[in-house]
Amino acid sequence: MPARVLSAIPMPTVCEPYIRDKALDHLEKGRVVIFAGGTGNPFFTTDTAAVLRAAEMECQALLKATQVDGVYDADPVKTPDAKRYDRVSYDEVLKRDLKVMDGAAIALARDNRLPIIVFSIKSKGSLALELQGEGSSTTIDGGERA
Repeated sequence: MPARVLSAIPMPTVCEPYIRDKALDHLEKGRVVIFAGGTGNPFFTTDTAAVLRAAEMECQALLKATQVDGVYDADPVKTPDAKRYDRVSYDEVLKRDLKVMDGAAIALARDNRLPIIVFSIKSKGSLALELQGEGSSTTIDGGERA
């Protein structure tokens, strides 16, 4: 599939500069758009940059690939009986200080009603399963039930 890499940090020999209208044009032409390099500003994590770009592009959700298969009430590496959530609200993540993403990223997702799907990148085929709605993951959203 044709793809383009865009970055807010100038790297003309590697990728195109991030310009929202250019990214939208690529999407309209059926290209996959990969955002790299964060925002190019200090004090913003890559998590916050990912949420910012997803909100700007009016994405339906943000998929966060991580080392574990979702959001837990404690670190599952250190706490073997940690409970994995299938679904948790933005406010619960912030209130319980669940260490899945930084607070600014969670708050920005909440303010833009952008669901975050947290899944493990370690399992072969996990991204494909998530895209098909069949993976093991946690959805972070407003907490409303379908």
